[in-house]
Amino acid sequence: QVQLVESGGGLVQPGGSLRLSCVASGFIFSNYDMSWYRQAPGKERELVAGITSTGTISRYAAFVKGRFTISRDTAKNTVYLQMNSLKPEDTAVYYCNANSERYRAIRWGQGTQVTVSS
Repeated sequence: QVQLVESGGGLVQPGGSLRLSCVASGFIFSNYDMSWYRQAPGKERELVAGITSTGTISRYAAFVKGRFTISRDTAKNTVYLQMNSLKPEDTAVYYCNANSERYRAIRWGQGTQVTVSS
């Protein structure tokens, strides 16, 4: 079976930092583009950042550009989201996702809660 398991969320003050991790298993990690999405209460799920299967190209939503960094480690089958200068509006459940135009679809991870509050 395939699985994406997110971790690293928690409670942080505005301006603080968190590093989220998503460990992939059950598929060839290097064949997939990886991304982070988030969903706040009462809001639709939105794309936060993405990274290509090779790890050479990254893209970010405008609202996190310059604050967040996505990266991946092929040896560890893990994608990361380094979040700096966190704002209360970053509060959401953050989800990992894997996608490919050529290979089988991968289900969403369970998400990890990020709460930014004083």
